[in-house]
Amino acid sequence: MVGRGLTDFLSSRASIVAQIGPELSPFLDFSRNFLSGGKRFRAQFCFRGWQAVSTGRHASGTSGIDTVIAACGALELFHAAALVHDDIIDNSDTRRGADSTHVSFARMHRERGWLGDPNTFGTASATLLGDMLLGWSDEMLDDGLDLLKDRLAARAARREFNRMRTEVTAGQYLDILEERAWRDATESEQRHRAERVLIYKSAKYSIESPLALGALLGGASEQQLESLRSYGLPLGIAFQLRDDLLGVYGDPAVTGKPSGDDLREGKRTILIALTREALQPGARNILDELLGDPDLDDDQIGLLQATIRDSGAVDKVEKLIQDHVAKSLTALGEAPINDDARAHLRGLAVAVARRNT
Repeated sequence: MVGRGLTDFLSSRASIVAQIGPELSPFLDFSRNFLSGGKRFRAQFCFRGWQAVSTGRHASGTSGIDTVIAACGALELFHAAALVHDDIIDNSDTRRGADSTHVSFARMHRERGWLGDPNTFGTASATLLGDMLLGWSDEMLDDGLDLLKDRLAARAARREFNRMRTEVTAGQYLDILEERAWRDATESEQRHRAERVLIYKSAKYSIESPLALGALLGGASEQQLESLRSYGLPLGIAFQLRDDLLGVYGDPAVTGKPSGDDLREGKRTILIALTREALQPGARNILDELLGDPDLDDDQIGLLQATIRDSGAVDKVEKLIQDHVAKSLTALGEAPINDDARAHLRGLAVAVARRNT
């Protein structure tokens, strides 16, 4: 359903862009290709949040389902925009096993022999594509909200989406700030700052906010909404902790990203904070010296991977994942929602915690 809604929406917007000129065809092709993959976790949580609380007047007719499908599509567009910009910020060459968007634009520049620097063109073009996807996410959400008869629910959903957008942007800034300004924090502050980045850049935006968005569209009560948030936030934390492990140890053939990519980017994650806490000063200095070097070779990546594992940090993160999933499932079991949605949300929790991509 979400895929069809996105396809229809993109076709309507693509027709506007195509009228401007044929030169924009690659621009549209890159946006379609980028939106064709992914696990669509955010859309799934949004839909299940709506399903969890929908009854009678909210679930009947076409307006309810059409609105939530539009909201799911808006989340996918927002996520795509965030990934395009994130790859530029992190200088990531690959995404989902293929060239990232700015690399694709740079390659097109080289192949056609255009003037100027291909990488500059690639970065500028991808930035604009991300901006367009961001704008489209707002348009698709508004199209859906216009169909909803319950205007209080529509306004509450719009506020949730707006807050999510602000929080994830702030979290992204904190992420790049920590890569460069982490020395400003005392040793005791390192983990707290890593946790703050995790929560606002990813945990809330990946699960809690999509879940709440769907629930608000379904007319959730305060108790239902708080119960779903109590399920969503710890699961979102587990989601990002798993992502942090994959960023260091993930199989490139599965993740679509180079092994140890987070080490080259210098991500100051909870995994790194726990590692630093366990290391002696000399080993900690070596870790700090190597982390964030974009030219790390395979041997250096292997050394860092072994250092992190031997410190016990990997086991601690795995335990944190288990604890947060358990907390999430406890909240889910007590939530005043319908049993069908509860079963789907339980399955999603397992998928999030055990995923390998």
